[in-house]
Amino acid sequence: MKIRVLAAGAMAVGLALSGCGRSDPGTSAAPATGSAVATAAVTGDLTMWAMGAEGENLPELIKDFTAANPGIKVKVTAVPWDSAHDKFANAITAGTTPDIAMVGTTWMGEFADLDALDPTPGNIDKAKFFPGAQATTEVGGTSFGVPWYVETRLVYYRKDLATKAGLTEVPKDWDSFKAFVQKMKSASGVKYPISLQPGGTGSWQTVMPFAWSNGAELASGDAWTMDTPQMAEAWTYYQSFFTEGLADKAPAAGTTEADFASGKVPMFISGPWMMSAVEKTGGAGFADKYDVFVMPAKQISASFIGGSNLVVFKNTEARDAAWKLADWLTQPDVQVKWYGISTDLPSVQAAWEDPELTADTKLAQFGIQMKTAKAPPTFPTWEQVAVKFDSQVEKVAKQAADVAAALKSVQQEATSIGTGG
Repeated sequence: MKIRVLAAGAMAVGLALSGCGRSDPGTSAAPATGSAVATAAVTGDLTMWAMGAEGENLPELIKDFTAANPGIKVKVTAVPWDSAHDKFANAITAGTTPDIAMVGTTWMGEFADLDALDPTPGNIDKAKFFPGAQATTEVGGTSFGVPWYVETRLVYYRKDLATKAGLTEVPKDWDSFKAFVQKMKSASGVKYPISLQPGGTGSWQTVMPFAWSNGAELASGDAWTMDTPQMAEAWTYYQSFFTEGLADKAPAAGTTEADFASGKVPMFISGPWMMSAVEKTGGAGFADKYDVFVMPAKQISASFIGGSNLVVFKNTEARDAAWKLADWLTQPDVQVKWYGISTDLPSVQAAWEDPELTADTKLAQFGIQMKTAKAPPTFPTWEQVAVKFDSQVEKVAKQAADVAAALKSVQQEATSIGTGG
């Protein structure tokens, strides 16, 4: 099974306007809830943009929708990920956006800021989604889309090597997690028992689960909150894996699967797409040699939630049809069928009760983690701030830089950049 990670955040370089002040949708003329849409006898011709493999696979699924709704026609355009952000940006400027589209979760604040998105209709049930996924659609108190599919991060570990080390229970908290990693090192004789990202692009996705688990938040209201005691404690804990020689400060690129399969590095943190990757590398029977578990807790077990949302653009001439399609794509049975086609994990909690998902015990752990998984705030400036965050993580991990000084620097830079408000 292969599940693609949507690295939308890494590609969202920001529109020229993203550094400017933004109107807050929660206090502007935009309604907190979009007006209801018709659910019967809806007609219209829709254009839909979807990225990567989703754009290629979606027409197969859409056939079911158009068969049940003969008055609606849907044309799906597959858009390459590497050009998607600029394509959307240019379309917004020119007023040539599609009716409905798949967008990366970290683009929501930017596009809502440009007044391009239609608020989610009140008759779409938002409670059916994982809370963290639903939060990625909300900007300034208004929801501007629906979560389509999701992913989160867990701890992968060599179960066979853990058993040989006398480790029969997975760790639940920070202390037992550190002890687990240390025992894996001493018993297995490996140099680095766990692979953690020592800074660099996207390292916040590995650091923030520890921070969130300790009660830290990236922001409160319209203010960044990077230098809190809770954040400092999490960064210090993360740093300790490098200073204590448990994680490599300069890991080789692209060797995670091979190192895991060989036992050279028997633990790492990643998303569900790595299941197929390590099993392919490990060969026949390797699926029985490893397992996954949810992130260790300090106050709670937390992780990063990513994925993709569905949005309807304001300039659509077929609003009811567009939202009907978005709602249809987030029905439990449709989500399960889409998983079978694409291996994209459902954003709707009820879909996880289907035997196709519950039968896989590893996959079920991802469903458990998504109940408490979180995402960064939907500020238009988040991508700019994330670069500063990752830069300081690198200093802390590779150079053993002072955590308090690093967080002070992140806070100052984030405050200077602002939240877009």
